[in-house]
Amino acid sequence: MASDVDFVAHVCGQAGLGNALSYRKMFGEYALYLDGRVVALVCDNMLFVKPTDAGRALLGAVEEAPPYPGASRTGGWTRCSMTASGSGACCGRRPRPKAPRTR
Repeated sequence: MASDVDFVAHVCGQAGLGNALSYRKMFGEYALYLDGRVVALVCDNMLFVKPTDAGRALLGAVEEAPPYPGASRTGGWTRCSMTASGSGACCGRRPRPKAPRTR
């Protein structure tokens, strides 16, 4: 079952991050971007947050699960409920994506 765009919009609204958080449809599901970096997936209307040390400290004990059937469990996505507090912690200190080289 594909995710519903209304649910994805609700998740983004609850995060309270304004234009810093955006989403894009990918293969019938959605990827959530914080300042241009993928930080979460919405699959079957469930939120999966990319795990980081800061996110784990904020969320405490979590259930790690693949976001879709056949996905590698080594990706370590974390299924969680929506919380607005500390939503930027999921991004951690990861470097920004490199800009493509121009020729």
